[in-house]
Amino acid sequence: MKQVILITGTPCVGKTTLAKQLVNRLNALYVNLTDYAKQNSLILGEDTKRNTTIVDEEKMWQSLTDTLKQSNCPVVIDGHFAASVVSNNLSTYVFVLRRNPIELKEYMQKEAFSEAKMYENLSAEILDVCLVEAMELHEGKVCEIDVTGKSVEQSVEEILAVILAEKICSCGVVDWLGFLEHEGLTDQYLRA
Repeated sequence: MKQVILITGTPCVGKTTLAKQLVNRLNALYVNLTDYAKQNSLILGEDTKRNTTIVDEEKMWQSLTDTLKQSNCPVVIDGHFAASVVSNNLSTYVFVLRRNPIELKEYMQKEAFSEAKMYENLSAEILDVCLVEAMELHEGKVCEIDVTGKSVEQSVEEILAVILAEKICSCGVVDWLGFLEHEGLTDQYLRA
């Protein structure tokens, strides 16, 4: 059976860099969802407030389904909304990358995120938004990977170990809210 591997997580967790290295290791087809949407005219518009592209998820789902069925090699799909545009019966694994909010905030600041966008995405990471969505849509296929302080190579090796059944896929290993509460930092990272 052809492998369809989803790489998801909030912005700045390292999805694209990791996915590209995984593609090389698996000799797989690479699909970046934002690029795919632009190349296939699946854009509904732009959200200027959030500085992001609005994708027609239903058309994306249909188009991706066709692409996945036509591919003869493994496929790695990269995008924070990957879990919502690939059906459960087509996915093999969904890897949700997680990054400690302190480290994540530094990455977002380097990328010059607006304050509003940065705190919106930090909240999503702290409150497990991508993980919960993936678990709801791809039951039994979701693996949580904490990339905090790890090199891309280390994280790729961890994913390959799961794919090769050398390591058990697990969820619920990250608790950023508990971490921030313990450190007394909740108010600095979760803002309304």
